Amino acid sequence: MGRLLPNYCCMILDEFLQPVVVDQEGEFYVGGAGVFAGYLDLSDLTTKALMEINGRIFYRTGDLVRLENDGLLYFVGRKDYQVKIRGQRIELDEIEKCLLNFSSHITACVVIKGNNNHLVAYLQSSGINREQLQEHCSSWLPQFMIPLFFIEVKQLPLNGNGKIDRKMLPSPEFSDMKATTEVTYAVPRNQMEDKVHDLWCKVLERNDTPVPITANFFTIGGHSLLIIQLYYFYQSCFGFDTRMLTVAPFVRHATIVEHAEILQNNSRSNIVAKPWLPLHIKQGKSFFGKNLYKIVIVYCYQKL
Repeated sequence: MGRLLPNYCCMILDEFLQPVVVDQEGEFYVGGAGVFAGYLDLSDLTTKALMEINGRIFYRTGDLVRLENDGLLYFVGRKDYQVKIRGQRIELDEIEKCLLNFSSHITACVVIKGNNNHLVAYLQSSGINREQLQEHCSSWLPQFMIPLFFIEVKQLPLNGNGKIDRKMLPSPEFSDMKATTEVTYAVPRNQMEDKVHDLWCKVLERNDTPVPITANFFTIGGHSLLIIQLYYFYQSCFGFDTRMLTVAPFVRHATIVEHAEILQNNSRSNIVAKPWLPLHIKQGKSFFGKNLYKIVIVYCYQKL
């Protein structure tokens, strides 16, 4: 986007309307002589578009930008297309780009439906192989960004400006989704999956309803806070080193099957014990000094 224009007062604010720091993403606000006075007889639109900050009127552009150390502004995306589902921040246009890369004959639009809990992709095309499309999405997107529904339409609704009218898109039948998940239930196949399943039920409070081992944690009620809670349950139960195994793999691979495999590969039984190595004389002095005299010192024997 370049540099800030002269004779304009521009601000980059976060979701709490606080100024962001360098390299932090925020919404772009513009103030100055070029800002309009408001919409005629449309006070609601005026309130949404304009905001008074420190006695000056600013226009909310809806653009997400980032200011870097070189003083340049970089466009990140539209705030309208950034949503949050179960604690996960999602860029809808990133999903749409993934769908468009599947075929040049697709026009795609992704929105959230079902009380803002589910991603739905609307596709203007014909003869789409849905299994191949889902595999394509799985290859390029994390699991929580893959739409729950793929709906083919003859024509995407347009507004007066020729843009897709997202409010006019039909809602899917979520009852069909529930029936499908019930049919595809799969039970734990081994002791590790059984332990993981029990911890999932504890965290999700689903003691009366079993969880399919292929279900994604973030599509059955899980969110970022619960996955952290689950991670510490794992650490308490299986005793792995948190420096070697962080929460990130459990977020990227969010099924019981995948969690069980991660935990199995990082269990203490798979750690290969290495033989003791003789200490150098200087290392020996450090060791005995620490244990005999309780001296806590960091030693560096060579220049780094």
